Amino acid sequence: MTTTTAPVADHEAPLTMLSLKERFFPMLTAEEQLYAHYMAKASHAGTRVVLRQVSRESEAIFDLILFIDAKLGGVYPGDSTAYLEYLSQFLANLGNFKSFGDSKFIPGCSVEYVKELCEKCGIALDGDVTQFSEHCREKDMTVRHVVEWGMFRFEGAQAMLGFPAEGHVSSYYLGEPIGPEHMALLKKFLFKGHGILPENTRIRRLDDSVYEILVASSNDRNSVTSEFPQGTFTLEDSNKTAVTFIFGDHSREMGMIADNLRKAREHAANDTQRAMLDAYIHHFESGSGESHKESQRLWVKDIAPVVETNLGFIETYREPSGIIGEFEGLVAIQNKDRTAKFEALVNSAQEFIAQLPWDAAFEKDTFNPPDFTSIEVLAFAGSGIPAGINIPNYDDVRLNIGFKNVSLGNILSAAAATGSKDKDGAKPPSFIKDEDLAVFKKYQAESFEVQVGIHELLGHGSGKLLSKTADGEANFDAKNPPLGLDGKPVTTWYNAGETWGSIFGALAGAFEETRAEVVAMFLITNRKLLEIFGFKTQQEQDDVIYAGYLQMARAGLMALEFWDPASAKWGQPHMQARFSIMKTFLQHCSEPNFLTIDKVDGTDGPDLRISLDRSLIETAGRDCVRDYLLHLHVYKCSANVAEGSRYYTDRSTVPPELAALRDLVISKRLARRQFIQANTELSGDAAAPVRLNEYPETVRGMIASFAERQV
Repeated sequence: MTTTTAPVADHEAPLTMLSLKERFFPMLTAEEQLYAHYMAKASHAGTRVVLRQVSRESEAIFDLILFIDAKLGGVYPGDSTAYLEYLSQFLANLGNFKSFGDSKFIPGCSVEYVKELCEKCGIALDGDVTQFSEHCREKDMTVRHVVEWGMFRFEGAQAMLGFPAEGHVSSYYLGEPIGPEHMALLKKFLFKGHGILPENTRIRRLDDSVYEILVASSNDRNSVTSEFPQGTFTLEDSNKTAVTFIFGDHSREMGMIADNLRKAREHAANDTQRAMLDAYIHHFESGSGESHKESQRLWVKDIAPVVETNLGFIETYREPSGIIGEFEGLVAIQNKDRTAKFEALVNSAQEFIAQLPWDAAFEKDTFNPPDFTSIEVLAFAGSGIPAGINIPNYDDVRLNIGFKNVSLGNILSAAAATGSKDKDGAKPPSFIKDEDLAVFKKYQAESFEVQVGIHELLGHGSGKLLSKTADGEANFDAKNPPLGLDGKPVTTWYNAGETWGSIFGALAGAFEETRAEVVAMFLITNRKLLEIFGFKTQQEQDDVIYAGYLQMARAGLMALEFWDPASAKWGQPHMQARFSIMKTFLQHCSEPNFLTIDKVDGTDGPDLRISLDRSLIETAGRDCVRDYLLHLHVYKCSANVAEGSRYYTDRSTVPPELAALRDLVISKRLARRQFIQANTELSGDAAAPVRLNEYPETVRGMIASFAERQV
């Protein structure tokens, strides 16, 4: 059933409890605790939405594994290690595809073992999922299909997320297989043509000229006719494509979210939060994209709240065409000590942005200082938790109102920790030379914090999209456009209804993550910036810079795991970004020895070692970074999709000599860290009305956290 190359769930993956019990949660007032509680409930209510967005079978697997665990009381027959490691990784990723990589993983146990568990729990393999699932949307799916296909089948292109018409998997699409040409038609004639926001939709293709657009809402009918046409209507394409909007997708979950937001509203800290929650509630009930955009305008204006939150269909990385968002729900508590560093960075942001290597015409006329806080995550409903966030993603909100930068402190600290545990203790970081280990280990976390800060604030926060409105108004001098990379005035820009995502499509996510990462590489050599983060001496600064460049080179090499040689497809935009930067160090630096990757004989067989010449970082290294950054930025700002796509595709294409290293890279991979989240419940104590339940850093702890969440 499976091939020899099928990746099994990680063995001995490190688990981290996102603990707030000792320090941060007790600092909250009674009202803040209640606000955090209901916002966390609203966030986790979207868990099933995420599962449905990953694959058809993910929600059924979720219900099956939790049902079996409850029936068995956590006591499994025989050697259950491999099965439980799959269960833990599935819960950590909210689906049977890796959140970081978009590739499928399977249990390391036999299919017969899982069938035995089903038999012990009285589950008929040829019966449907209603035996153990009340809320799963795929009610006609047999248990045999869930186990044999959903959990264990690993076959070719279907082991990767992507366009179904190209053989991949995506449950953003239903009905007949959808490919790039179908989404290009809908982008142009439906979403752009009618000014409809697509983030909270899914697409069902009935045939080449008939589509249904499913809108996430608790209401099952169109109550926002100012945004969505009523009934079936015809697009202005050559096929006269018929489109109908269907409301009520994820209706149960959207209703649960709205109900908890109403309860949270009673404990909001200010009028801005209350207005934000009103907009959220209208969005989740009606499906209105404009209401969600309004919630984000208000969210940006809610400066440095003690309890930070954000909900909605946010990031578009996993939808193959790059316009539909995955559900996310964030609740966190501000870390005031770390926030002070970021506030100092914000106060100097204009100075640092002025040092970036592009003409002022490609930068905002005025930099509106954003809210930049460090927060400790209480709840994050989504397929994976990032170390930093720069949102909202609505271009006009970012330009006219602003944005927020959020550094997730407890994720940042855990992510910088290296390796999983074995009987001898912590495994050393792969591919680092012995003489670099001391500096790398000492400054990896600190350097990563600096990189994330620059990436989010000065990376995603910089730049101006050259745009024209429908009536011809431009945000640049249209009579004398700024000069492009060829020294001639640019001839492309964003027209009315066009956005960065709609123009650059599936490439937009990786392209923008690369641009933000390269900004971090460019500015991490700035000594004044490093002083803000507490590095005062030249030796400390030199070591932080070196650790940052070394860390990026290592990440780019490890990124090969997330590239599929059969399809030449990248499964993760951040890793595509890091690979392209590593390749730039390796092949586009004027000094060919700036970065080298050598095969060596390791203690347990062939290995790789990274050699980075630290004496060249601030000369030839920074020059190649500057050149890469300038190209990415100008192509993005000027909407030059033809040249920009060609340029970036070349930089992120894996050449044969690096492709040959992939198997060795994979053989040295360390298991990815999994995060366990707390649950909250009402305590009945007026002074401390919310009880925080945390769990051991074990697979059993991961299972218990979900079993008590009741989603």
